[in-house]
Amino acid sequence: MDSKKIYSAAYISVMLTVFAIMAAVFNIMPRSKVSQLEKRELAKFPTFTADKLLSGSFTKDISSWYSDTEPYREQFMQLSMNIKDVISVALSEDNVRFHASNTPVQTEEDTYDEEAERNVGEYKNRQTADENAKIANAGILIVGKGDKARALMAFGGSSKGGGNYAEAANKYKEVFGPKVNVYCMVIPTAAEFYCPDAARSRTSPQRPVINNIHSKLAPGVHAVDIYTPLGQHASEDIYLRTDHHWAPLGAYYAAQKFAQVARVPFKTLKSYERHVVHRFVGSMYGYSKDIAIKNAPEDFVFYTPKGVSYTTTYIDYTVDRDYRVTSTSKPHKGNFFCHFKDGSGAAYCTFMGSDMRITQVRTGVKNHRRLMILKDSFGNAIPGYLFYSFEEIHVVDYRYFGRNMKRYVEENHITDILFANNIFNAYSPKIYKRYLGFLSQADSAVGGAVPKVKDKPTAPAEKSDAHAAAPAATAKPAEKDGQPTDKKTDKKTDKKAEKKDEKTTEKAAEKETKKPTEAE
Repeated sequence: MDSKKIYSAAYISVMLTVFAIMAAVFNIMPRSKVSQLEKRELAKFPTFTADKLLSGSFTKDISSWYSDTEPYREQFMQLSMNIKDVISVALSEDNVRFHASNTPVQTEEDTYDEEAERNVGEYKNRQTADENAKIANAGILIVGKGDKARALMAFGGSSKGGGNYAEAANKYKEVFGPKVNVYCMVIPTAAEFYCPDAARSRTSPQRPVINNIHSKLAPGVHAVDIYTPLGQHASEDIYLRTDHHWAPLGAYYAAQKFAQVARVPFKTLKSYERHVVHRFVGSMYGYSKDIAIKNAPEDFVFYTPKGVSYTTTYIDYTVDRDYRVTSTSKPHKGNFFCHFKDGSGAAYCTFMGSDMRITQVRTGVKNHRRLMILKDSFGNAIPGYLFYSFEEIHVVDYRYFGRNMKRYVEENHITDILFANNIFNAYSPKIYKRYLGFLSQADSAVGGAVPKVKDKPTAPAEKSDAHAAAPAATAKPAEKDGQPTDKKTDKKTDKKAEKKDEKTTEKAAEKETKKPTEAE
């Protein structure tokens, strides 16, 4: 047999072996059910009906299920990203990459006064100005490398945008009058503080938008400039590197600034207990599909207040596939803070466990100040720093609220309303429509109401180990939110309630990590 025939036979044998192995993997091995990278459930095998078969949708759905649930899906995707990363480095001249410049930069610090709140000074990047950067999937910027790699979501707004957000705050002040203080907070995103100079053309500056919003606020509406304090603390971990949200520490400085403007007491971090979720990789890994983010996990650090009594009451929303509210639960007590196990990508759900609920926190503070926070998911990290500042705190997400706002404010004796939304939402016209709609909409059958909590809050129970992963659940309470534990019967009741709340938090956190972010 000549050499050509030998090589041909060998080639055919190798290819048949590879094909057989691939067929065995894709047809025999267990199929994937959940994508951690994309933070979603994968397609399920379709239910057979005669109508689906006749329309052709049944076979189409089988095809989608087959391709979407391939065995070892995550491993293959990660391998693909590793190969792509190596190739992109080797062929960097053919890829969009931004290289460091040597431009010197300085910071500016503004002192607080009423006028400065409306005219925010520009921040100068001293942290990552000279870093290299590249563009990943969906236009996301990957800055730096190694264990300090950071993903940034570019902002595309113009300096004249965001006026509707100001108009929403103005309208609330007009409706509720002098009895209710109204505050407007625009939360900048990480791109504003950590975008390298060489890649600045890829994202619009956020300061001019914030100034434009502040300039359109009515005289009775208080601007809350958090841009300046965040810039002053940009060398700290105020934004998450692997997630589109800010870090809890960033929310702390924002809450501190708000308390200053609202003229309420505020405690430093010495009054809080520090908790850590190790090896956190957030949403930006899935959005960017860049292995550099997967390989740069970070610590998710959050803080729980010490020595303050509070109780938390929730009404949970059930939503359909389009995130429309279909029903609400009865009011129930729960834990404001939850602790996720190390490595969990859902750690940002530490605060309230979900966006899909109305939250009411009653504290031991007696100052007759009752705050409502109208927010997106960035606002979730703020309330926990204000338990020393307000008698009550109500938290409402703009996507799900089903009550009539006028009635809600009146029934709950709200004295302060804070608009706290990230700049993507503040820039969007839809935010005005949503907030304006709350003022006129009727209490819907699924809207729910948080009732008056008659029992007095008690001192928080002993805290659980902040660093211990839950043995059988994704999340566990980090606090018992003032529920009594001194009697055996109370302990049994608390354990049952805690287990129920654990399951609710798990399910809600799963939905939170799968749904599209408002900052996309």
